[in-house]
Amino acid sequence: MTRPQEVRFLRTQSTMAYPAGRLLALRDGGLNVLAPDGWTRLRTERPRGSTWLTREEAEDWCEREGWPLHLLNEVPHQGRV
Repeated sequence: MTRPQEVRFLRTQSTMAYPAGRLLALRDGGLNVLAPDGWTRLRTERPRGSTWLTREEAEDWCEREGWPLHLLNEVPHQGRV
């Protein structure tokens, strides 16, 4: 039996502003979006139409869009509010 992934990645649907969609990460029950200044916490549920990505697919997305791969290792843990 394998352990569940600590971070799960998703991609939003394409929009005019984001033709390749946006990269999302789910960790500790919290959803984050990759933004120019790093990961930003979202206070919403998973966007409708978003698709799950494997780690490798998230790496491919970063390479295509010009994002450094190390960001995939920097998804923040959700702290207590």
